[in-house]
Amino acid sequence: MTEPVIALPTPLVRRPAVVLEDHPVDGAKRVLLAAPRGYCAGVDRAVVAVDKALEQYGAPVYVRKQIVHNKHVVAELEDRGAIFVDEVDEVPEGSHLVFSAHGVSPMVKDAAAERNLLTIDATCPLVTKVHREATRFSKQGRQILLIGHAGHEEVEGTAGHGGDKVTIVNNPDEADTVVVDDPDNVVWLSQTTLSVDETMETVNRLRSRFPNLQNPPSDDICYATQNRQVAIKKVAAESDLVIVVGSSNSSNSVRLVEVALEYGAKAAYRIDYADEIDQAWLDGVKIVGVTSGASVPEVLVQDVIAALSTAGYRDVDEVETAVEDLMFSLPKELRRDLGSCDTGGRGGRNGGVRDKDSGLG
Repeated sequence: MTEPVIALPTPLVRRPAVVLEDHPVDGAKRVLLAAPRGYCAGVDRAVVAVDKALEQYGAPVYVRKQIVHNKHVVAELEDRGAIFVDEVDEVPEGSHLVFSAHGVSPMVKDAAAERNLLTIDATCPLVTKVHREATRFSKQGRQILLIGHAGHEEVEGTAGHGGDKVTIVNNPDEADTVVVDDPDNVVWLSQTTLSVDETMETVNRLRSRFPNLQNPPSDDICYATQNRQVAIKKVAAESDLVIVVGSSNSSNSVRLVEVALEYGAKAAYRIDYADEIDQAWLDGVKIVGVTSGASVPEVLVQDVIAALSTAGYRDVDEVETAVEDLMFSLPKELRRDLGSCDTGGRGGRNGGVRDKDSGLG
């Protein structure tokens, strides 16, 4: 059966049309468009959760941190009545609060309960998997080396589940200096949005010091992060310039720039919107690779394609390295409340399918 999609409103955030100069280059101009790109299932689920919460409960609906790391998505949801806060003590007692896709620690959940907040947990199920691993290994008394960026919401949440058994390893160099109590009782976990290559370098350097280092039961870096990195590796090898659409606080978007440079792109830049393209980037460029991070709506990518077409890059070839069809159902709290009302036939699998060409999300 074909799943219906959510019909979303016209984007509220206006994006300026972009006209670039068409300068001649030595050869035919073209765009290599990476696939997969953009929204992953966890982001899709989280943004739909806020959208449906606003529809079901009315504004305002509060969200702890950015629901996903994309300024366009946040601005759209703010215009619809979402209020983003840093901590739960900013939320009026008894209000609806959504936990972001990056997940939270048990302490945050306890603080929300103390304020009688009606919580909706939009944590990506793949992040929840890492939380469960951290909890289990901590209870087993294992020291957990969590590979990730200190201060990132996802790392803070996972560390909270592992408690005092967690030591964060930010990069491969830290693997050479990290101290453990028992080298024979150590396991590694990772943030889900890291560079696959850099993570494995960190693991290899850890294992050179701790030969009995244990692996997680399954790969922690999410399928979408891996797929987007594989796609940009292929695109970058043929590109003079790579443009990654994504926000500066999006770990997976930043990693895509790094991967593009490592795998052959002569230059690579991250932008939020098409009007951030610098004309000078295109000087002498024949082939432009384009991709987007896992929290980026497709409409922003198409704006970039349209802008590049004004500079003569009208031949667009999609480079597909994988097909993604994974979907997650909405958080159980929303499924419970939506189940007793008429949703107008909208929603897909338990309300968890989004029209990815819409501007919202």
